[in-house]
Amino acid sequence: MSEAGYFPEGSILRRVHSERAVGLFYGQRALMIGALNPLAFVGTIEHTNAKLKPFQRLSHTAEVFETIFFGTTDEADKVLAFVHRLHERVIGDMPEDAGTITKGTPYSAFDPELMLWTLAVIADSGPAFYELFVDRLAPDEREQLWREYVRFGELFGMPREVAPPTYREFRAWWDAKLASDQMHLTDDAREIGYSTAFQIPLPSYRAPAKAVHDLIMLGSLSPRVREIYGLPYTPRQRRAFRATVRAMRGVRPITPRVIREGYNTSSFRLVARTERRRLREGRGTAQVA
Repeated sequence: MSEAGYFPEGSILRRVHSERAVGLFYGQRALMIGALNPLAFVGTIEHTNAKLKPFQRLSHTAEVFETIFFGTTDEADKVLAFVHRLHERVIGDMPEDAGTITKGTPYSAFDPELMLWTLAVIADSGPAFYELFVDRLAPDEREQLWREYVRFGELFGMPREVAPPTYREFRAWWDAKLASDQMHLTDDAREIGYSTAFQIPLPSYRAPAKAVHDLIMLGSLSPRVREIYGLPYTPRQRRAFRATVRAMRGVRPITPRVIREGYNTSSFRLVARTERRRLREGRGTAQVA
């Protein structure tokens, strides 16, 4: 049992997140959307020791998630215990008004509603890229995937009863949440949310790939998220996005499985190394002062 992990072979969640293309995109998109919730954003920013090196922190988080997705139960339990200790320190209250959230509103990493929000941005982003790059999920697969995401949330302490019981109800909850006036970007959230998705530090030789990355990220966002961030999406960009997705889907069947599936550790660590080098050279990356 301990060798199988929490999401063994046959798991829909494991299948979705084993696609390297999903792993390279979903986390940034999730964090960008996650920044729309002021309580969640402030709780994260005010209690991190990596404000000046955000991409190193995000790369580490991505590795933690892949350990839980693909590792043994023992490996997952070790990183979950580490995350739990970090989350115990995430407690406070809003320093100022932010949209409908008033100054003094308390927050905690273990607040059930905030835990659901944190899970929801992942559960929206992972399948979004899987269906873009691989194939549409059948209705029963979506239901199973949602149940497995809820299980993922439970591993971090989220109460099962806070989550919508079915995928259909999750989508209704999600659409209502995004459309509500609860979504608000503070100045820091706008800067950090945008830079997380579109200013990822990469070596200069990766510039062409970075341009493709940014186009896919932009096209994957819902109109509502682009509207809140004030991101234009022109007909030309839309056509380029669709053509790029078609091309990626077209080459997937002839791409060796060892290339298209598996951990993204090397890519995450490349981002972290690039950020460290830029900081040593006095060149900024997205950061909160």
